[in-house]
Amino acid sequence: MAATVNSSTLLSHPTLNPSTFVNGEASASSFTTTTLFSGGVCAYRTSEASHTASLKRGNVSARLTVPDHIRKPHYIYSTLLPEISSEYQIHNAEGIDNMRAACKLAARVLDYAGTLVRTSEFLYQQSVTTNEIDEAVHQMIIEAAAYPSPLGYGQFPKSVCTSVNECMYHGIPDSRKLQDGDIINIDVAVYLNGYHGDTSKTFLCGNVDDATKKLVKVTEECLQLGISVCKDGAPFQNIGDRICELAAKFGYGVDRFVGHGVGTVLHSQPLIFHDCRQ
Repeated sequence: MAATVNSSTLLSHPTLNPSTFVNGEASASSFTTTTLFSGGVCAYRTSEASHTASLKRGNVSARLTVPDHIRKPHYIYSTLLPEISSEYQIHNAEGIDNMRAACKLAARVLDYAGTLVRTSEFLYQQSVTTNEIDEAVHQMIIEAAAYPSPLGYGQFPKSVCTSVNECMYHGIPDSRKLQDGDIINIDVAVYLNGYHGDTSKTFLCGNVDDATKKLVKVTEECLQLGISVCKDGAPFQNIGDRICELAAKFGYGVDRFVGHGVGTVLHSQPLIFHDCRQ
């Protein structure tokens, strides 16, 4: 089960077979695990560790369309999963301004998506589906003259990633309704004026058990600690070291997922490891 919090500077590792982009297929092996991905710290649990039933794949509707006038990333014209770019992206002042605009839009969209989840907490019989979240996110992004970055990335069929319960990341929105006790990570990425912005956050649905609440809280603290050591000249390894130290205090381990550069290219060097690399 993914659990992440906001950041616009770290993104998820994209080197996954497209067949794993399905709710429930990328399930975790341990409850006591944290990792940093997709703009935040991720924690996941197995279905056995939850009082909710194991995820079942729902029906996936057809991909949504994007108006012709909206600028689109190059990868949508290929069915191949893009490689991580080996070039470091060093942005000039104009590039930083464009990055800021893209990331602000992604954050606004994510906040809106979260309101749909919170509304569903009180209306379980009319709860939102992850497909409805996808439709809402898609509409908000194209109304801002931007492109939803996940759509068409290595054949990904949706405009947002929704990872529920034991799905670790890159879950495909479908017809399943959110249920009391679920947690859902919503991963929003947008392509605006030639630059990508990406962020994600985990939302709690109703009566989530205390162990999962604790896991989410600790992963958020890990993120903030990792950010706090970032400065000019600081080794990237400091990020993973601090995260591991804090996670270990609460009995958690850290898997080897990575963050990476972002900008005109969605995924590039440098890779940022979040575990201890000694």
